[in-house]
Amino acid sequence: MSKIKLSAISTTAPKKVDKEKIKAATQEILQELDELQNLLYAQHQHCILMVIQGMDASGKDGVIKNVTGTLNPQGVMVHSFKAPTAEEADHDFLWRVHLHAPAKGMIQVFNRSHYEDILIQRVHKWIDDKMARKRMEAINDFEKLLSVHNNTTVLKFYLHVSQEAQQQRLIERTEDHRKMWKYNENDFEEAKLWDQYMDAYEDAFKYCNDIPWTIVPADHNWYKEYMVALTLRDTLKSLNMKYPRLKK
Repeated sequence: MSKIKLSAISTTAPKKVDKEKIKAATQEILQELDELQNLLYAQHQHCILMVIQGMDASGKDGVIKNVTGTLNPQGVMVHSFKAPTAEEADHDFLWRVHLHAPAKGMIQVFNRSHYEDILIQRVHKWIDDKMARKRMEAINDFEKLLSVHNNTTVLKFYLHVSQEAQQQRLIERTEDHRKMWKYNENDFEEAKLWDQYMDAYEDAFKYCNDIPWTIVPADHNWYKEYMVALTLRDTLKSLNMKYPRLKK
């Protein structure tokens, strides 16, 4: 596919959309999701993996909370990938990821994911371009494995935040006592590597697109949540699920 240029894609909601109408639509979608998740869990034939990627302060935690937070917690799992532990580092880079792949009937959310192994690792030169390409091939094979062998629908979201919005949100973490717990001084250092991260993400979109990405404008939380919820709703509806019935 042709290379996606993030600088050419808006980080804000379309000008013509009405904020209050979108927020109302989101609430309706969340009600639909409640029933669809129940169907997913009851039928026990499909599963969903939601990959949530984005720069620091792009709103990953918020979108996970506000889109999946009203669903039955028995059917949703969330896992955040941090720096590998010593045990994880002794295995291949997908070992720790496969441990958290969704079981049938479940919605599994990755807050960051296996893509960090071709993003932060590449930006900081912990792996070279040759190894990054090999990992991209492995990621494509891994996602195909989940799709073909466990009826997993993989949804990949990139929360597309602007540099200006990112800086504002990072500064808020130093000033708003309700957000200070999120503060990490290293976030400001990582933000200085913006251009390198954009290049790494654009490469990920190009070479790991067997399952396409959804680029979500993330400067406005209300629109970001709508886009993610809508995509999840439409995906679940497309599975044409039915409740199991007693055999007569």
